[in-house]
Parts: sequence; C-alpha cells; structure tokens
Amino acid sequence: MARALAGAGMDAVFSYAGRTADPVAQPLPQRVGGFGGVAGLVACLQAEGISHVIDATHPFAAGMSANAVAACTAVGCGLIALERRPWVAGSQDLWTAVPDIAAAVAALPHAATRVFLAIGRQHVDLFADAPQHHYLLRLVDAPEGPLSLPHTEIVLARGPFRVEDDVALIQRSGVQIVVAKNSGGTGARAKIDAAAQLGLPVVMIDRPALPDRNAVETVAEVMAWLGHTALRGV
Repeated sequence: MARALAGAGMDAVFSYAGRTADPVAQPLPQRVGGFGGVAGLVACLQAEGISHVIDATHPFAAGMSANAVAACTAVGCGLIALERRPWVAGSQDLWTAVPDIAAAVAALPHAATRVFLAIGRQHVDLFADAPQHHYLLRLVDAPEGPLSLPHTEIVLARGPFRVEDDVALIQRSGVQIVVAKNSGGTGARAKIDAAAQLGLPVVMIDRPALPDRNAVETVAEVMAWLGHTALRGV
C-alpha cells in the first residue's frame, strides 16, 4: 500500500503503532506511536489536514480500527479499510475455532503439552492461567522483562516465513499443538500449513467484531477509491 501511494506521488504519511523496536522502513514519511484515543486521532486528523484514512492495521487491532471509524465520522474524513481475507480451514486442517484469547487458553489440554503460541507478545501473559504447558514463542523483539509463563522457548524472527522452515521448527521443538490468530494473508500462514502437514491440531482465534465500515481486500481497490490506478506489480 505504501509503495503504491509513494509511486503515485500522493501526499501521505505512514503511521506505526510503535510495538516493535525496528519497524520495516517505508517509502513514505513515518510517524510512530499511539494517538491517545479517539480525541487524539481527531486532533491529529485536523492538525495535519488529513482528508482520507486507510486503515491497514492488523485484523486484531480492534481498538485502533474502532477509533478510526469514530474519529473519521467526527471530522467527516473518508475512511477505507484494507484487510486480509481470513483463513478458511481445509480438508487437512484440524482446527478448533475459539472467539478470543481467553477461550484459546481454555481450549488447551489439561495435561502438560508443548504449545506453539504464535500470537505475538501482547497477550502472552493471559496463558499464565495454564502454566503447566511448555510454550514456544516466536517474537520480533526480545521481551523487555521476564515473562509470566514458567516454561518457554523464545525464537526471534520476522516474517514472512516458509512452510518448510516452520515444519522444521515445530519438529525441533516437539510442538504438539499450535495457537494462532486468524490474521489471514500469506506472511504468517506458514505455521498453519506446517501444522496441517504434520497432522497437528490448531486452536484458531476468530477475529474481533468491528464497526461497519468500507472494507476492501486489495491495494488496487484502495487506489481506485482514492481516484488513482495502482502501479503494476504493487
């Protein structure tokens, strides 16, 4: 999305939440950090003279997406969401669908199990309610302090990942079950395909509910909404 905007010469800014220490560079001016809720986002939109907002945040960043709807409505700013299509279980997938993180914790076996906890860093502490398990965590940045989980293995890596590498990781760590968010897309799917190849169960966390909004799945659709044509290859 950023490459398409930059290639079209549009006056745009890329906003990062600031959850990773070294975010991927983008071909647009960047800002890093939160806005301070709806009021802070309204103030930013007005101060910067923003006319259009593209919500391309993670499908599980429900707070940011809800704030974007409220703020854009308040100031009369155009809003479109660029969101990845959710994954759908195939014939080889052994999924247990759950509505949220708490339900994912409850869905784990009672007996000690080796779990690939592929949900990022933010909600890891909720799994302290099931301390008997051994958790494999794959994170972009090393934790700043001790985790509340007593048995963990941490792998530092940034996607996209390959299926063959995730198969090797799962086998090397003796993983017996995978916990994942249904984020969609291709960059984080390798662990799901690896679990299917190995016949392992997956606890799949459903996406949170969001307010009604204009949502599309491709960069080309966003560019058309902006009145531009996406560049070939973007």
